[in-house]
Amino acid sequence: MPVMPDHWIRKAALDKGMIAPFEEKLQRQGVISYGLSSYGYDARVADDFKIFTNIDNALVDPKEFSDTSFVTRKTTVCVIPPNSFVLAHTVEYFKIPRDILVICLGKSTYARCGLIVNVTPLEPEWEGHVTLEISNTTPLPAKVYAHEGICQFLFLKADSPCEISYADRGGKYMGQTGVTLPRMEKRA
Repeated sequence: MPVMPDHWIRKAALDKGMIAPFEEKLQRQGVISYGLSSYGYDARVADDFKIFTNIDNALVDPKEFSDTSFVTRKTTVCVIPPNSFVLAHTVEYFKIPRDILVICLGKSTYARCGLIVNVTPLEPEWEGHVTLEISNTTPLPAKVYAHEGICQFLFLKADSPCEISYADRGGKYMGQTGVTLPRMEKRA
């Protein structure tokens, strides 16, 4: 399962709409870098944030998730409280090919500040804005800058296409836009 290089990512983004908007060169001047790199794509965080709060003493339950656990902000700089997290989403919209699996890693600039970015793999034929979980592991407030780099996506090409893709099984997060909260499929 090889990692795909810059020229493959560029072609898939421009010819097949795999990443939109697509930044062909790594942008670094005065910002946390984003855009095409040697073997990946550094995505930007949008300016929509859901900041975790315990103001209503809500219980976090992935099977019955309540958005009362969050305060929503649209801002260019998000301050994450100590030992807390925010949900955000990428500026970029992704359309993953059937024979590709995408892994996401947080940028080292944020990791060195105690901020950890978590994203589950982007499965074959999934599409949407990527919801980002950004944890502040420090005892101090931490800033995240909208419209700047937050994480890097690595594209892994399979030896052959999968039998059943995310689209084929009608995945619950297909086509998501903006910040998407946890969902549970109802039992039949």
